[in-house]
Amino acid sequence: MTSRSKTEKFESAYESGVELIRAGEYFAAHEELEDAWRAAPAEERDFFQGLVHVAVAWYQAGRGRRIGTERQLAKAARRLGPYAPAHRGLDLDPLLAQLRQLHEQGSLELPPPLL
Repeated sequence: MTSRSKTEKFESAYESGVELIRAGEYFAAHEELEDAWRAAPAEERDFFQGLVHVAVAWYQAGRGRRIGTERQLAKAARRLGPYAPAHRGLDLDPLLAQLRQLHEQGSLELPPPLL
């Protein structure tokens, strides 16, 4: 695989993963974003891993797993925080505030992620 095709695959996985989160397809989003995370440059891996944690938090909530949800919300905030206020076209401040608020509330009733 050429460097260009790796970059195109990486960008496609990122864009697809974000769109899947927005569509509420959290498991599929997690799969796409993991591909992006693995292919990401070292300085961006935490950003992509944070997005994976977002997808997994909402997936866990949908399955009724409180502890898993809370852990993923905290991990997402920790990984994405250094990239605020925005990165790769995503406004992270509202998402980070939402992640922290939901973690404090401890509810499994999560509104759609602010992406």
